[in-house]
Amino acid sequence: MSDDSNLDAALDWLGRPVDCAACPLHDHLLGQGRCEPLRACVQDRYAKRVQRFFEWNPDSAAEHLDHPYFEVRAIAARVAPIFLITRLMDDPDETVRTSVARRLPRRLLLRLRTDPEREVRIAVASRLEEADLAPMMRDMDYGVRLRVARRVPEGMLPAMMHDEDSEVRLEVARRVGLDWLMSMAWDDSARVRIVVAQRLAPEKLAALAKDPDWCVRYAVASRIHPDYLEPLTQDPVEDVRTTALERRSAAVSPLPIAPLPIDDDRGEP
Repeated sequence: MSDDSNLDAALDWLGRPVDCAACPLHDHLLGQGRCEPLRACVQDRYAKRVQRFFEWNPDSAAEHLDHPYFEVRAIAARVAPIFLITRLMDDPDETVRTSVARRLPRRLLLRLRTDPEREVRIAVASRLEEADLAPMMRDMDYGVRLRVARRVPEGMLPAMMHDEDSEVRLEVARRVGLDWLMSMAWDDSARVRIVVAQRLAPEKLAALAKDPDWCVRYAVASRIHPDYLEPLTQDPVEDVRTTALERRSAAVSPLPIAPLPIDDDRGEP
């Protein structure tokens, strides 16, 4: 059912019916068309309706920063003046602190790098730059470290090449400088080694020609320098063997290959 359906009951965050007549904003806003039951209402429990209320009335955000309902505080923090939202940095709800983290200036944002909630720290990592991200490279949560690996300068990535999580190492393999990439050729994750095989210079791929994963060997056979193709022409997997034989007989430059699909079962943090 649509969030704006008139078949819904208008309930507040405590599950009580919304009473427009008792609302302190009734005379000031309702009569001017700046709020509407079941559509734009700061008393409603549905975040979408609260958000629409502040879209219509951004000047009302400041006076709702202390509202008892966390959704109201979190949404108000998106539009209230920045100098007023600093008091919400210690809000008991992580949704509110996440909203605040998306707006704070750097000098205050640094204080939230150690927030106990991962979503807050991810929001912080999405905004900090370069050296400010260094302490978060060892965050306890893989999602935070993954966001850091996507944003730190290339020169900082070698410090994350041995991260305990393969998703983080995968991102490092995609971005790390070529001078460091060979160090990841023996990574425990075949998905990481596939990326390595897709990026290394053709003359350096011989080290991966006998990789235990056939997808890695296929990427190698498609790109390796022709002088090192021979072992791959005897590969037990037909696709690898055929690719190597075709390249050897044609003696051509590396074939362009589409990146193999890399699934992420856990989704984006």
